[in-house]
Amino acid sequence: MQNSSKLYLTLTLAAGLVLTSCSKLGELSADNFTVTPSPMEAVSNKVPVTINGRFPEKYMKKKAVVTVTPVLRYEGGEVKGTPATFQGEKVQGNDQTISYKVGGNYTMKNSFAYQPAMQFSELYLTFDARIGSKAVSVPEVKVANGVIATSTLLGRTVTGANTALGEDAYQYAIAQTQQAQIRYLINQANLRTSELKSVSVQDFVRTLRQIKEDQKGFQLDNIEISAYASPEGSLAFNTALAEKRQNSSEGYVRGELKGMNFDADVQTHYTAEDWEGFQELVQASNIQDKDVILRVLSMYPDPEERERQIRNLSAGFNELADEILPELRRARLTINYYIIGRSDDEIQAQYKSDASQLSVEELLYAATLTDNVAEKKDVYATTARLCPNDYRAYNNLATLALAENNLSQAREYLAAAAAKKSDAAEVNANRALLAMAEGNLDDAENFAARAATAKNYNDVMGNLSIMKGNYAQAAQYLAGSKTNSAALAQLLNRDYSSAANTLATVAHPDAMTSYLKAIVAARTNQSAATVRGYLNDAVAKEASLRNYMQKDLEFLSVFGVDGLK
Repeated sequence: MQNSSKLYLTLTLAAGLVLTSCSKLGELSADNFTVTPSPMEAVSNKVPVTINGRFPEKYMKKKAVVTVTPVLRYEGGEVKGTPATFQGEKVQGNDQTISYKVGGNYTMKNSFAYQPAMQFSELYLTFDARIGSKAVSVPEVKVANGVIATSTLLGRTVTGANTALGEDAYQYAIAQTQQAQIRYLINQANLRTSELKSVSVQDFVRTLRQIKEDQKGFQLDNIEISAYASPEGSLAFNTALAEKRQNSSEGYVRGELKGMNFDADVQTHYTAEDWEGFQELVQASNIQDKDVILRVLSMYPDPEERERQIRNLSAGFNELADEILPELRRARLTINYYIIGRSDDEIQAQYKSDASQLSVEELLYAATLTDNVAEKKDVYATTARLCPNDYRAYNNLATLALAENNLSQAREYLAAAAAKKSDAAEVNANRALLAMAEGNLDDAENFAARAATAKNYNDVMGNLSIMKGNYAQAAQYLAGSKTNSAALAQLLNRDYSSAANTLATVAHPDAMTSYLKAIVAARTNQSAATVRGYLNDAVAKEASLRNYMQKDLEFLSVFGVDGLK
């Protein structure tokens, strides 16, 4: 390791030192080794490296034992890899034997825990050698320079991932129905006073009147009238009877509307034989052998024959005649209407005058009416104050903090949200993203496992796959996601065209968007001016990227060592 304040990298493997001593093992140089990848790359916060070496012909003395140890050196420290031992042909041992006459090849796989200082680093091989009982000197050999750390940019891109909002359930118009039922005597269609005074009919009329009197708070859609005949009569008779029941019930409804001076859309229809209603009532009843009854009747698709069977059954089963069939001689009245809430303007005006008069759903909805981040924060903070037991406002404040890369504040908000509802999928999804931003893989996996129903689940799993080094899988999860992380996954998967397209469509491009564009440009051999332009834009948005850029080997081929400074 040189004593200068910085290590200087070269594009080719450094030549090995020639032995000047009287070593009996001969020379070794960088030409005897191939390192993959070179430069090395950080993957899942590790630096995996494969070293393929060769002992040349007549190198390994027959009584020699050589232990090779990879050492990754960087400014301020070094870390040793797993050693491998090789032996000559006359050594009694369990290590790989190398022929003296023809030499031999070998492969060493190592993985170093990544540290940022490793971007400017050198990989050496050191040797502990002896022949018999005598130690011999074999000088170390430098075999690789530097670590590309692009995968570690996840810590910066994940804060721009699609987060999971605790969504409001506000509806401007809430669909409602009010039903009434008018029953008729067998084979009759006249309205009975007792039926018109029933609770359901009186509630029907009361709802109509309320809608008419408060047309700001209610909006009528239509009124439906459905009339029926029970299926034990002849088809012709039942058709005529059902139509008469439709007309009598329609006349009643229109009379009530006229008395209120209320113009409404009334839709009518009738069903001659209510076979479906018959089946439903029988199935819901306590009639013995009801399944047998339904099965027998289903055997007769012909309506006339089925009617005869029902009449036969009714004669033998009092429950059908007394409980089921009377319920099918009816007209059903239905009001379809909406409860109308505050308009967007009314919600915003109420928020400004007195937010406490808004419901929690209206408050959360109010935050969606602005694109101004400061205004969103104010609404969510107000919601958290007025509705302290609702987790959604805290969760949503956390999403804003994540987008600003304010990890400590995001952590506080998410802890508060989890205290209200620890099993909320969106809270766990956002906690997983936060854990990734903080480099905590275990927590990220734990929270992601509890976020399966979150709307941004694919984004969570995509970012998690990047963190774990599964780039192809990450690109699949993030397909269609217009985020920096999606572009990073494509870049690491060496799909530069897709990465460029994604970066061009990021909704809110930031410094990292420009920085990733610079990496794509460098990897696709675009001009130095193009790469520099993206880097300048990135640094203008986030000054701290300048120091990182000066150590990033992604740009070594474009600017050289001195050009990075």
